[in-house]
Parts: sequence; structure tokens; C-alpha cells
Amino acid sequence: MIELRQGNLLDADVDALVNTVNTVGVMGKGVALQFKRKYPDNFRAYEQACKAGQVEIGKMLTFDRGEHARPRFILNFPTKKHWRQPSKLDYIDAGLVDLVNEVRRLGITSIAVPALGCSNGGLAWSDVKPRITKAFEALPDVRAVLFMPRLISDGVTLNKPREKPNLTLGRALMVQLIDFYREPGYSLGKLEAQKLAYFLQEAGQPLKLDFVKNGYGPYAEAVNHVLQRLEGHYTTGYGDRSTRSKIQVVPSVFGDVQKVLDEHPDAKERLERVKDLIEGFETPYGMELLASLHWLNAREGIVQFEDVGPALSAWSKRKPELFAKEHIAIAWQHLKDRGWLRTAVEQRLFDA
Repeated sequence: MIELRQGNLLDADVDALVNTVNTVGVMGKGVALQFKRKYPDNFRAYEQACKAGQVEIGKMLTFDRGEHARPRFILNFPTKKHWRQPSKLDYIDAGLVDLVNEVRRLGITSIAVPALGCSNGGLAWSDVKPRITKAFEALPDVRAVLFMPRLISDGVTLNKPREKPNLTLGRALMVQLIDFYREPGYSLGKLEAQKLAYFLQEAGQPLKLDFVKNGYGPYAEAVNHVLQRLEGHYTTGYGDRSTRSKIQVVPSVFGDVQKVLDEHPDAKERLERVKDLIEGFETPYGMELLASLHWLNAREGIVQFEDVGPALSAWSKRKPELFAKEHIAIAWQHLKDRGWLRTAVEQRLFDA
């Protein structure tokens, strides 16, 4: 018996939950990340199995939480090989065969199943749903709760433009940075995307973006045009600017992005420099703080830390109230340690 449902799969009252995974030991996005946080023992078992080469396409990795646990079983279902790669329908077909066998073997009477390979996997729900329903026709006495992909997200995906835009170097760099930012599971909105573009240009990449001093840090209207062009082809979740965006990369484009970047080693070096800078600051708060401090140094000549507080107060009333003093000190030192701040001598030479 199959039930269709929307909502949080982890809240289902069932004997077993299906968790979609890759074969390299990373649970960094989507349903897998939720499982990692709620069931850390399952993640550790999965991680060790990946290191031992025991996680394969077409084979369930079953984690037994104990006779009295509810749910008792977590069935880790490999829907992709590497987490950067898209899912394939062949992987879903192979996995469903073993999933049905495992449900029989364990005597499971109820199970919650996500939209296998959809969302981060890139597969169409219209292709996946009939495969799951057909598989569970062989288990008429099992209650299978099938969770559909979310139809509405915080960031509405715009309709795809007719023609796919060329993957220029600048667009490839933005796509790669967006994915890096989201890799630990963080969401990325318009504010953070602005700061990624700002730092990429400040690292020396000629993006021809005209950044101005904005209430939330450096801002360039042209960045929104870039994101709109990417939407529906290389990214999703940007929306129509009326709600908060949750931008993510379309998994099938990683190969093309890498090809472009491999042709430009200098740009890749700038990309790595930005990645090194933003790591640990992947929140709207952290990105605004880093970019605001950098702006004060690079555009307003603030080179002494004791001048930062007054400069933030002059910028807006909001900033000194928002940013804790210890966080300002940590971010300033972070920029300094990684060579992003001009010294007094460098500033005089720049002004000259």
C-alpha cells in the first residue's frame, strides 16, 4: 500500500526510513544532511563503510538502531557515486530491487521513502515516482509512505529562459563558488551571492562589476542580472527577488564548469583564494562582516584596527549594533592573516 505525502520524512511513524546517499562518505546536502544531524550513529557507520569500499550502487547499507527504537532501521540507498555527480535512473532501478529484498528480509511492515535521486540528484519526479510505485507493488502488505519533492520552496525557481546562456569563465566561477559555499549544507541567498562576487573581483578576477557601499555591505546590481541568467540552467532557487532565495547548483553542470575552469589556471588560483577566505564565515552575518571590513580597508583606507569601530558607526547605525566586537576582531585578523588587508604603506602607494 502506497501513501503519497509532503513534509518531513524524518517525522514519519514507520519501521524504517530510506536515506539517499553517495558512495564516497559525504552527507552534505538535502535529506542526507538531515539524517546526519538526527542520526549521527548511522552516519558514522556509513562513513566507515564507504572507507572500506562497502557502499555500492544497487546495494542497501542497513543500519539497525535496536529492537526498541522507532524507526528501527535506516536503509541507506546510494543514488549517486560522487556527491558532485548527478543521479541516474539506472541507479534508482538497481537500488529498488535490493530495497524490496531488504524489506522482505527484515520483515519491515512500514517504510518512508524520499523522492529518490530528485532535488540534488537532478532526476525528474515524473520518472522516479512510477519506478518506486511499481517496485512496491511486489510488497502489497507493506505500508510505503512516499514523500514527494517540495513543490514550493523559500526561493521560487524562475521559468527557464528559452536559450541556455553560454558558460563564460565568470559564470563558471560563480557556479563553483555557490556550490562550495553550500557544500557543508548552508543555504545561500542573494546577499551571500553578492559577497562571493565581490571577493572574486577583489581577488583579481575582471568581472567588470561596479560595487557600491550598501546597507548590507558591497553591492552591485549587475550581480542580480548574472544570477537571473544562471537561473534554470546552471542554478535554481534564485526566484523573482520578492522572497528570500535559496540558490543551489544544478548537479548536471559540474562537468562543464570544471572544463571551463581547467582552461584558466590563473582564475582557479583566484577561486581557491576566495574559498580559503570565506571558509568558516558561511552565513549572511559572516559574509556581510567580512565584506564590510574589507571595503573599509580597500576603499576607505582604514588600516588600523582601532579605526574600524568608528568607521562602522559612520557607515550605519545598524552595523555596530549587529556585529559583536569580538567577531569584528576575529574577522579583521582573518582578513589580515590571508593577505586581504592593505598596510599603511601599501595604502599610501595605492593613493599615489
